[in-house]
Amino acid sequence: MNRAVVNRAVLNPLDPRAVVERYVTAIAEGDLPTAAASFAEDATWSYPGDLPLSGVWRGRTAILDDFLGSVGTLFAPGTPLEVTLTGLLADGPQVVAEWTARGTAANGAAYHNRCLGVFTVENGLITAVREYLDTDHAARTLFAPAAG
Repeated sequence: MNRAVVNRAVLNPLDPRAVVERYVTAIAEGDLPTAAASFAEDATWSYPGDLPLSGVWRGRTAILDDFLGSVGTLFAPGTPLEVTLTGLLADGPQVVAEWTARGTAANGAAYHNRCLGVFTVENGLITAVREYLDTDHAARTLFAPAAG
């Protein structure tokens, strides 16, 4: 499917909704160059709660290497992390994306979380993300010691 065609309408590649859809699709498909190209150099990502990943990540490199790179280490090697985009709402530069994330944590626990991100897009690049998710589930699965 051509991702530039949604509901039979051709979207501008700089359109905030198209930018966020392209980013989430890139993450789901493991297309790291496209994911990286989606962010402004000075972008920020706010992750909720009091987990080791919680806080504000500043700059494209910190978001991709330190934050998203750390997320990858929380899952069992060789097992897929399935990211499925379930909804998008856009109003000007603000885009709300909802997705599910499913996988097997490095400790063997089953991870299934519903996530929501409020994205700000300017000039075709993501400049800010505020993510919301069940941090208790993340703590119990991704950050719990292995059973046994």
